[in-house]
Amino acid sequence: MRSVRHTAWLSALLVAAPAFAAATDRWDIPVATKTLDNGLTVVVSEDRSAPVVGVSVVYGIGMRLEPRNRTGFAHLFEHLMFEGSANAPEGVFDRVITGGGGRNNGSTRADFTNYIEIAPSSAIEPILWLEADRMRMLDFTESTLKNQQDVVKEEIRNNVQNQPYGGFMWIDIGMHAFAKWENNHDGYGSFEDLEAATLDDVKAFHRDYYGPNNAILSMAGDISPEEGFALAEKYFGDIARRPTPPAPDFSEGLNTQEKRIQQGDRLAQVPAIAAAWKMPERGSRDQAPMAVLGALLANGDASRLYQGLVKGRELALNVDSLYGLTSEWEYDGPTLFTVFALYKPTTDADAVLAAIDEEIAKVVAEGVDDATLARIKTRMLADWYNGLESFLSRADSLAKLQLMWDGAGVVNRIPGWIEGVTSADVQRAARTYLTRDNRTVIDRRPEAMLQAAGTAADAGQD
Repeated sequence: MRSVRHTAWLSALLVAAPAFAAATDRWDIPVATKTLDNGLTVVVSEDRSAPVVGVSVVYGIGMRLEPRNRTGFAHLFEHLMFEGSANAPEGVFDRVITGGGGRNNGSTRADFTNYIEIAPSSAIEPILWLEADRMRMLDFTESTLKNQQDVVKEEIRNNVQNQPYGGFMWIDIGMHAFAKWENNHDGYGSFEDLEAATLDDVKAFHRDYYGPNNAILSMAGDISPEEGFALAEKYFGDIARRPTPPAPDFSEGLNTQEKRIQQGDRLAQVPAIAAAWKMPERGSRDQAPMAVLGALLANGDASRLYQGLVKGRELALNVDSLYGLTSEWEYDGPTLFTVFALYKPTTDADAVLAAIDEEIAKVVAEGVDDATLARIKTRMLADWYNGLESFLSRADSLAKLQLMWDGAGVVNRIPGWIEGVTSADVQRAARTYLTRDNRTVIDRRPEAMLQAAGTAADAGQD
C-alpha cells in the first residue's frame, strides 16, 4: 500500500451521519449499478450530506491470481499504476488530486487490487479522467520499472525484514496453512522474481488484467446514479474490452492435520504466537456464524480470548485477530481466521494454545448465552455501519462487494445475516472449523530466547 495523503479541511467532511429509517435500526445503503457495453460495472451510492465524492476502482487481480514465477507482481503493478502515461506523465496523478483538495491510495490483496480517491464533488471529473487514462495504457519504461521494483523491495525491507515479527501472522502463516501455490506464496514477492520482471511482462499484465471488463468503478457521496453513469460512459465508455485469463483453480478444503512451526526473530523482545484456521467458503451458511464466532473470541477487551488469556490466566499481553489481509466478508477463495498474541516469556506456546482450546471447547459445549450473543451482534453491526459512513470507505466496500459477490447490494444483506446467527450456528462453526486438525501455528520467539533454550538443553545433556 502506498502512503496515505491527507488534506486538513477534508477530514471534517469524510464522515456523514447515516440516514437510519425511523421505524428500524437498519440503514439501507443506496446502491445503483450499471454495466457498460465494454464490461465495466459502475456502482453509485448517492448521499448529499456533504459535497464530497469517494471513488474506488477495483480490478479482479490479486496475489493469488498473479502468474507463477512472478511472486509480488500484482503488488508491483499497484505501484506502477501511479507512474504515469503519455497523457499524464509521472506525478500528474498525485498533483491533480491533491491540488484539488483530495487524496488517493492503492492496495493489493489476494483477490483484488484497489485504487481509491476522495475529493470535493467538483473534482470528480479530473479523477475519472485520470483513472480512465491509466486503464487504457501506461507509459512503461525501463526506468519506471526499475524505480518501482526498488520501491517494492524497500517496502519489504521496512515492513517485513526490519520489523519485529515481520508480518508472520499474515504472510508466513498462509505460506504454511495453504496447500496450493496460488494461496501460499508470498504476495510481497521474492527479490529474485521482482528483479526478473521485464517490460514485456508489465505490458502483458496490464493488457490481461486491467481492462474495463475486469474492473468495478464505484462512486459514493454527492453524486446521483444518473450523473455517475453518464460520467462513467463519458470517460470509460470508449475503452475496449480485453480478454482476461481464466482464474486458476485455487480451491482447497480444510486441513486434516495440525501444522506447528517455530521461528526465531532477531528484533522481537517477547515471544508471539499466531494460530490460524481455514475459514468457510464465501457464501456458505457458515460464513456469518464464523464471523460472529471470531468476534466473540477475539474482538476487543470483552472477548473470550482476551478475558481468558490476558485477564484471567495472565499468559498473553494482548489478543488480536485477522481475516487474512481483508475482512470476513471480502474474500473469494481460501482465507484464514488468525488469532495473534504476544505472550509472556514465563510461559510457552503450548500453554497459550491449551488456553485457546479451552475457550473454544466452552463454546462448542455451551454455545453462547442470549445476552452475550446480542452484545456481539450489536458491536458487529455498529462496526459495519461505521465502516460505511466515510464516502471513501463506502465506495471501496461497494466495489469489492460487487466484485466478490457479483452484486454490491449484498451490503444491505450482511446485517441481516449477522442478526440471524444463533447460538447453535456459533457452536457448529466452532466445532467444524476451530479444530486442531484445521489449525496452523507459528511460535515466533526472540532469537536470544531460542539460543538460551538451546544452551540449556546442551548443558543438560553433558
